[in-house]
Amino acid sequence: MKTKFLLLAVLTLALFACQTENEDVFLEESIQKEIEIKAPTNSVLNKSLSVSLKTKGNGLLKSSDNRNIAVYMAEYITPGDSNEMGNTIFFNNNGNKQLGADFVPGLALDGTNNISYYVDDNRPSGDLLVSVTNNAIDRAMTTWDNVTCSDLGMFENSFDANNDTGFIARQLSNYIYDKYDIEDFFGGSFDYFADVTHAGWMPPLFFDFIANNGSNYILGVTFTIIFTDASGNPVDTDNNGKIDVAFREIYYNDKFTWDDGNHYDVETIALHEAGHGLSQGHFGKAFRNNGGLHFSPRAVMNAAYSGIQTSIKKTDNGGHCSNWAQWPNN
Repeated sequence: MKTKFLLLAVLTLALFACQTENEDVFLEESIQKEIEIKAPTNSVLNKSLSVSLKTKGNGLLKSSDNRNIAVYMAEYITPGDSNEMGNTIFFNNNGNKQLGADFVPGLALDGTNNISYYVDDNRPSGDLLVSVTNNAIDRAMTTWDNVTCSDLGMFENSFDANNDTGFIARQLSNYIYDKYDIEDFFGGSFDYFADVTHAGWMPPLFFDFIANNGSNYILGVTFTIIFTDASGNPVDTDNNGKIDVAFREIYYNDKFTWDDGNHYDVETIALHEAGHGLSQGHFGKAFRNNGGLHFSPRAVMNAAYSGIQTSIKKTDNGGHCSNWAQWPNN
């Protein structure tokens, strides 16, 4: 254990490094400054892997054939009072054209067209009881499930203490093992657990792997894991112009102080990250005024945290319905 904490310090040095819908629209243009949202970036974290996706969960799940999967992108949210804005990182770069990614009917690893989710209690928040964070995440998932334009048939796979989730955690653990000969640094598994897995609260170092000094400004992050061909190229089996999603994983930054119903509110961040888990991206213009950050429009899927939001706004609803209104016939 002491070795792990010593390595944590070494690696930290070694690494490269929401009111009414339009409430935050400013009328006094002379005192507002639009914040330039950074363009999506690229990273070389990606490894294309041919793995036997062992399914775990309730009785609906079944064993899958060998399939190639790879991490494709990460979308993260930042605190509103930081100097950073949420961004998207692509790990699988298809030249200059970045395609969207979505679930595909008939290709789900749990053998159903319903959306499953899993909450990993093995990585709890340092601030709140597991029961409190689980209830907040369940409320967030239920909010998306209750959007009336879609029928997701959402269900939760039961927690199993013997399960260790995390495709991304496993990749980073392997990296640390290869470089520093320390095994299972972040734990993790290449197994499939659900379409959307809330993989728990991770130490700051985990987020420094995602972006330079990311532990200081990434509240939560959603990774998209996609199907690839044998050469590691993304696949689009239904020819809809979107890459086929295998599953998504959500991680929360334990460096921040988390709360239930206050700043930083678990349900609000879980609702945002689950939006990414259900294929939505960031939107809304950001403005800084007298030191404060404002959005037009204010929405769950804004790129930065702007206070408690536990209901779906009009723009959030529109984005969700564009993805899911015809499911599973799209």
